[in-house]
Amino acid sequence: MISIEFAVQIVLYIIICGAIFWLLYWLVNALPIPEPFRTVARGILLVVAVLVLIGILLSLASGRALFRWGP
Repeated sequence: MISIEFAVQIVLYIIICGAIFWLLYWLVNALPIPEPFRTVARGILLVVAVLVLIGILLSLASGRALFRWGP
């Protein structure tokens, strides 16, 4: 069983990571990069975003925090 605080923390991680990856995706599309490099950059960004999302959801399933802020 997970606590409400932990669930809220996971939701905040997902929102913050989503905003960061959305800004990076926007930046890749806004910069004047040649098309093959832009496609590769978008692919790498997608893979990293999926891996971070999987890590966050696995921390939810295990009940342990993904990031620890104390000793």
